[in-house]
Amino acid sequence: MINKKVANVQVALEGVKDGMTFMLGGFGLCGIPENIIAELVRLNIKDITCISNNAGVDDFGLGLLLQKKQIKKMVSSYVGENAEFERQMLSGEMEVELTPQGTLAEKCRAAQHGFPAVWTPAGFGTEVAEGKETREFEGKMYVLEHAFNADFSFVKAWKGDEAGNLIFKGTARNFNAPMAGAGKITVAEVEELVPAGELDPNQIHIPGIFVQRIFQGEKYEKRIEQRTVRHRS
Repeated sequence: MINKKVANVQVALEGVKDGMTFMLGGFGLCGIPENIIAELVRLNIKDITCISNNAGVDDFGLGLLLQKKQIKKMVSSYVGENAEFERQMLSGEMEVELTPQGTLAEKCRAAQHGFPAVWTPAGFGTEVAEGKETREFEGKMYVLEHAFNADFSFVKAWKGDEAGNLIFKGTARNFNAPMAGAGKITVAEVEELVPAGELDPNQIHIPGIFVQRIFQGEKYEKRIEQRTVRHRS
């Protein structure tokens, strides 16, 4: 069995360079590859195109890359929690491609499974469809959306093994799962890394064939994006 384990995040990110396109998994601040983002900040990689459901918050997640103006273009669905993102978008400092959330997921999944494009009704008749091919199927109009073409996919899992098999926890599965294998190289960081054969095959969400490198993260802050509590009566 092929061993995908690498020693640390520095080895895992060998080959990243300015101008590349990266997919980053996670949903809100849940399940984001915190160690990988921190290393991209440290390396000061510039002119990045980021494909991610969201843009983090001002001082966490992708917000750390935005603070240093490392992101040239952002392809995402929900960006409402980041004031610096808004500032850079409105000032023209950063290009933004807003994408319906389901379309974003399917463009990841298409790349993961080797499909060049997908037809979707989402966005027809809006700015989302401008300049794109449209077609009618059974009386309904669809927009042709091309699969993503990323240099690296960076995903975060709760547990993985040295063969690259991954298990996600809760909502972290939403975009990490379709992004695994969707880039030319997939790097997975995990909270717990075990020898191959220790995971229950029935619990595995992503098989190791989709992963090229895996390492155990050192620490996770796991912030809550919007803390909502009720007053004690």
